[in-house]
Amino acid sequence: MLTVSSPGASGVGSDEVSVMEGDSVTLNTGVNTTRQDDFRWYYNGIRIAQINGDINKTCTDVQCNEGTERFRDRLKLDHQTGSLTIMNITITDAGLYTLNIISNSRNSSRNSGKIFNVNVQGVSAAERDEVKKNKGESVTFDPPVARKPNDVMTWYFNETLIAEITGDQSKICTDVQCKERFRDRLKLDHQTGSLIIRNTTNTDSGVYQLQIIIINSSFSITRVKRFNLSVIAVPGSGDIL
Repeated sequence: MLTVSSPGASGVGSDEVSVMEGDSVTLNTGVNTTRQDDFRWYYNGIRIAQINGDINKTCTDVQCNEGTERFRDRLKLDHQTGSLTIMNITITDAGLYTLNIISNSRNSSRNSGKIFNVNVQGVSAAERDEVKKNKGESVTFDPPVARKPNDVMTWYFNETLIAEITGDQSKICTDVQCKERFRDRLKLDHQTGSLIIRNTTNTDSGVYQLQIIIINSSFSITRVKRFNLSVIAVPGSGDIL
């Protein structure tokens, strides 16, 4: 296993994080920040983010190291927990992310930390699948990963929310516009997260987007999958082609 010499990393085991290109990943600190705590994030030994009670000492990416623009505004710090989010991750973002926490009290100072070994697969998670169906057929959109109990899955049609699964709860078409468009033709497989549209019509054509939030105790991954559906009129049915 790789090791780094960043401050606070000594003797700390690493969490293995596997993501796909295009994902967003949040590396959790597991604690809440205080005015006395100093959180510093390193990428392969280079400081990329810092936060503490003094907001003037908060920085990310190029603000921490002038001339370093690897992440180009893709880093986000949670000011309450110190957790770091890397958005739209790329292959070149793979590596060791080290957290160093300096906890200062009136009489003492204590160092602790975490290491995340992030691996990035070079296939875009945001690829768009092209799907063609004849009018009246059913279509099933399957998630790219197996659903786990803690995962949050949200389905959108042309950026409008149409269905979601959170834990053991699921919702379909909670607004009037969605109900009028699909008229009880949507079905959600609670076990897999798959979305089924029955008796498709021409107005069902468009982009269906699935957002999956994969939750782990040490990190969370946001993954997006898109399906471009084209519903084709059947020759001889009287519909306009």
